[in-house]
Amino acid sequence: MSLCILAAGKTTVLAATAFTLSWSHSVEKTRWEEDWRVTPAGLEIVEARVEGSGAGMEPAEGAVLRDGWWVYAPGIGPRAELVLAASGATGGGWRLCAGTDCITLGAEAGTTATLRPCADGVSR
Repeated sequence: MSLCILAAGKTTVLAATAFTLSWSHSVEKTRWEEDWRVTPAGLEIVEARVEGSGAGMEPAEGAVLRDGWWVYAPGIGPRAELVLAASGATGGGWRLCAGTDCITLGAEAGTTATLRPCADGVSR
């Protein structure tokens, strides 16, 4: 499986079965991270972490405070795709890392990026 990223009118393919998506909260300016897997069923979230708490960042039910991060496993099923819409308020967009390869998505307000599993480098 690979991850297809549709942004700025082009498709980028990452040969990855797992990735981390991170960003800064628009009000609190603290970090938020999510670990995802690319599977035949879709994109599956494995774990989420929020650095601290505050406006719109209340710890999820069952979250555990670990080294300053609220860590939890969201109880949602696989997603066919994730659409990331950039508000411009986070000061840097989304950071997507698969292993040591990282890219920034949505650094400019009004841009969107769509993440979805792809087979043989072709978007579904």
